[in-house]
Amino acid sequence: MTDIEKCKELLLKVAEIGKQSRQVPPIYEVEPFQYFFSQGLIKYNELDKRDGGCTRREIITRYLLVNAVLDQGPHIPGVRKLLKEVTTDLYRKERRIFHRPLDFFSEMGISIDSILEQHKSVKAIFAENWSKNKKSSAASYNLFFTQSSRGIISTNQVLDYSVHRWGTPLCVPLLLEKDNQKNGKESGQPLIDYLESYSSAETMVQGIKNNNRYGLGSAIGDKAAHLFAKWYVTFFNLSTRKKSDTGWTDISYEVPFDGNVGRVLFRTGFFSEFASLEEYKKWKVIQLNSGKYGKHHIRVTNIRKKKVVDVENNSSLFRDYSDLLVNYLKMGSRPRGMEIQRMPGLILFQLFQQGYKYSIADLDDGLMHIGTTFCHNDKELPNCKECPVNKFCVGYKKKPKLISDYRT
Repeated sequence: MTDIEKCKELLLKVAEIGKQSRQVPPIYEVEPFQYFFSQGLIKYNELDKRDGGCTRREIITRYLLVNAVLDQGPHIPGVRKLLKEVTTDLYRKERRIFHRPLDFFSEMGISIDSILEQHKSVKAIFAENWSKNKKSSAASYNLFFTQSSRGIISTNQVLDYSVHRWGTPLCVPLLLEKDNQKNGKESGQPLIDYLESYSSAETMVQGIKNNNRYGLGSAIGDKAAHLFAKWYVTFFNLSTRKKSDTGWTDISYEVPFDGNVGRVLFRTGFFSEFASLEEYKKWKVIQLNSGKYGKHHIRVTNIRKKKVVDVENNSSLFRDYSDLLVNYLKMGSRPRGMEIQRMPGLILFQLFQQGYKYSIADLDDGLMHIGTTFCHNDKELPNCKECPVNKFCVGYKKKPKLISDYRT
């Protein structure tokens, strides 16, 4: 029997931790945009003022889209500093890439030289400490990355990195501007107009990656697309539809599943509330003896589309699931069953209705913080004794093999 109250206790604590450990991109430190902020906070009463041809809201949104793509890289503090320093450097050279995206491409040599130069500076700041934490050499510190069959890997080809990772998200507002001109339209916020043409934050996430004309495709992963949503909707509160449309609230997008999220939810016993271990094995979510260090592998992406087992469709849980899916995520008509990947969002939705005002962003950040700080994926056992959710954790309290025998 599914114990929803136990799930609520766990996720409530996780969301509380996430709210306390937010890591927000420091856009207020970016020299060209400093006057958009006061004491680190956006001047919301001036957000729709034009800054050249675009509104300030539009410029910040463009920056966040590029930031979300780059954040898939190997060292987030370094990546964010690289973006900040390259942006400042290019603007000093009158290459206003977020006001005029074509500037990035029209003098490609200037853009690539700036990325290379600022990368050297960032490497000098971070490489030594990074190498100690990674048990690697400082010389191997590299923020350039590409996609391969093995996932995201480092590359020495700065042209590939610059065009694919910087150029692709910059092309979205550029193409939108050109399409507006072709259709005789004028807007100071073409990217925002496009993003908010979707019915919800979650459908926007899918469009960011998959739209036939404007989708970023392989330049952005599911996690990064959801990262953009939580920045845009929750952290920076940029959505113009947030106050009036349930599709644009802080619970109107999903918790993205990656290794950290999947590992924490598996080891704490959250997943076992919605299907048995045998079901997860059958679905290849659990792959025996094929993980790191000879452990069982938790293949988190295989949870997608898998249905919750043994929950009646007339239950209050299912009714809340339908409400969330139809009125908040706006992902279609009344569902036939519940998908496991949406259960964290459903639990948070129920808590939200009970007066706990935590966002999907808080829950995601909490899971990430626990997964990277305590419930790690190393050969050594995780730091369970100091983990702030250990009293809710089935692996810690009752079934230690959930922790010792499984890796992502």
